Amino acid sequence: MKTLVLGAVGAALLAAPGSAQIVRHSSGGNAVILEGVSVPAGADTLMLSGQLASPIDSSKRPDSVESFGDTKTQTISALNKIKGILASRGYAMSDIIKMTVFVAADPKRQDGKMDFAGMNEGYRQFFGTPENPNLVARSTIQVAGLAGPYYLVEIEVTAAKMAAR
Repeated sequence: MKTLVLGAVGAALLAAPGSAQIVRHSSGGNAVILEGVSVPAGADTLMLSGQLASPIDSSKRPDSVESFGDTKTQTISALNKIKGILASRGYAMSDIIKMTVFVAADPKRQDGKMDFAGMNEGYRQFFGTPENPNLVARSTIQVAGLAGPYYLVEIEVTAAKMAAR
């Protein structure tokens, strides 16, 4: 009996690499982020440095937060930049598994807090959509400031996909 069990376990282990997949662990309910992600050995991964928003009008020198937009606008801009970088390396937004979002306080808010709702509105345009139903494991952190005085959002991501065979 031991030989049969060990044989079955060994066969399962040998079969696993060919059937290994990235597993997204949902937190359930209406959550917009994942509880976690399991990435098997052999997956190709790409880690992007933090990306900031681009100016709304690239012909003008940025001189205010309005030059880059509010938190939602900057989130969308940074995610579009990430989308382009990923595409240039053979990845898609659906390959993102982990995201860290740094958000500075919105100067229009009197309470000195980040615009978490605005960031989520921008995020929801890219994740959990018909085009990309995938969600990501994500952390969102309010910071005192970012690389420049007009930036409200910086996003870094990790993408993973199974290697082509």
